[in-house]
Amino acid sequence: MSITVPLKSMSFEEKIQIMELLWDDLCHGPDAIESPSWHKDILVERERALNDRDDEFVDWETAKSNIKKKIE
Repeated sequence: MSITVPLKSMSFEEKIQIMELLWDDLCHGPDAIESPSWHKDILVERERALNDRDDEFVDWETAKSNIKKKIE
């Protein structure tokens, strides 16, 4: 299937609206999207790290700050 969308002639607002429509449609059909098996592996490892106290939850501001420090 080939779909042509005139992106170059669309306004920023129109592009956002189309993107929101696509995401809304995708969010209402989660059974149609199967996560790769490695997603489960990562979640299991993260849960193990939390249970073993090798990791912890942090608030979003702290997380953003930590990410910025790592990439600077």
